Amino acid sequence: MLKSRKKTTFILFFVPIFFLLFSSHEARNPQAAKPTVYFISIEETVEKGLAAFIDRSITEAEKQGAEKIVLELNTPGGAVDAAITIAKRLNETNIETIAYVNKQAISAGAYIALNTDQIYFHPSGTMGSAAIIDLEGNAADKKAASFWKAEMINAAESHQLNPIYAEAMVDEDVDLPQYGAGKGELLTLTAKQALEVGYAKAIVSDRHDLIQKLGLANAAIVESTISFAEKVARFLTHPVVIPILLSIGSIGLVLELYTPGFGIPGLMGLTSLLLFFYGHHVAGFAGLEAIILFVAGILLIIAEFFIPGGIAGLIGTISIIISLYVASGNVMQMTVSLIVALFVTIFVVIIMTKVLGKRMKFFRKIILNDATTTEKGYVSNRSRSELIGKKGVALTALRPSGTAMIDDERVDVVTEGEYIAKGQKIKVVKTEGMRIVVRELNE
Repeated sequence: MLKSRKKTTFILFFVPIFFLLFSSHEARNPQAAKPTVYFISIEETVEKGLAAFIDRSITEAEKQGAEKIVLELNTPGGAVDAAITIAKRLNETNIETIAYVNKQAISAGAYIALNTDQIYFHPSGTMGSAAIIDLEGNAADKKAASFWKAEMINAAESHQLNPIYAEAMVDEDVDLPQYGAGKGELLTLTAKQALEVGYAKAIVSDRHDLIQKLGLANAAIVESTISFAEKVARFLTHPVVIPILLSIGSIGLVLELYTPGFGIPGLMGLTSLLLFFYGHHVAGFAGLEAIILFVAGILLIIAEFFIPGGIAGLIGTISIIISLYVASGNVMQMTVSLIVALFVTIFVVIIMTKVLGKRMKFFRKIILNDATTTEKGYVSNRSRSELIGKKGVALTALRPSGTAMIDDERVDVVTEGEYIAKGQKIKVVKTEGMRIVVRELNE
């Protein structure tokens, strides 16, 4: 009887749970069976923070078994190293990648598009004008331009596209007047031109139209969203923001050296440098070694206040500079940023000390304006100007210094360079503080 009750209880308790789990599994199965398309938006400037976001998004798509990854491009370009990192990640994944040019894929954006498996265009989409420029907006040197040209050509060839158009996007000597790129002009393809030369698979009006063209009308759409930390990282790793952070950091630390205690300038400087490392850490460039080098450098500079000699401060400064290069991962960009920060710091410090220091109370506190003059009671040595013109006798030979008796007072004297024998009469011709200069008196 007891066994029968236990059996009944087991059936009544576990069977409903079994059916619940089974039915929920069945309910999820149709959705799970749907193909998944991941949409990743690439907007504004291409920088290291964007590279980290795309890497995370592709990794998520791989874990979810996505059918395709669509990069929706609307960017004017950006950092070359970030674009190369993104392209490398696109070529590593086994998922088919699609570039949807909506509205523009310029410069680094064109390079990213060329590294996808297929390119689709919005009717108003444009792609090209990919000449490499430096941080100041000038054309890069021949070595960098040659490297970038080879990268563009290789990206086109590896995806079975005619490389002449990719070359024309970076080299103004390639003559393609039929597409508006004669000699001296860079190629920028419109949607129709891209379709004509085979760079565009098709022209689509929106995402829905794109999904239809891909044959995935029933696919589940997943929008990869950028996190707050990644948004911050994108801002902090922007090529324009980096020299600003370094300038604020160096200005703050320099001003802190001239103020007692630890105040606003030091806090401002350290905060700027920490933001630099935070942005590059989230972007995946600043590892633990860079942070350790930076902290060690700060500690060595602090130790310089207690250990004289300058060695600790020098090693600390070198350690901080090396940590910045390690965190950046781009030697050229970091060199330019450091040079900009150096000149900005020198300029700001001069303005603060020479101009604002005389007008603003805050800066008067960190600038030494007082002089140790006699009028203010600062006298380092007693002046003997009252002895000028007095006569006396050399008590010792003056060679040229020695002792003389002047007005019944033994004083140390010095000649103008000549030798005066003991017992000779002398006359005081000038005094320089406690230095009394005499000349032999010939009567």
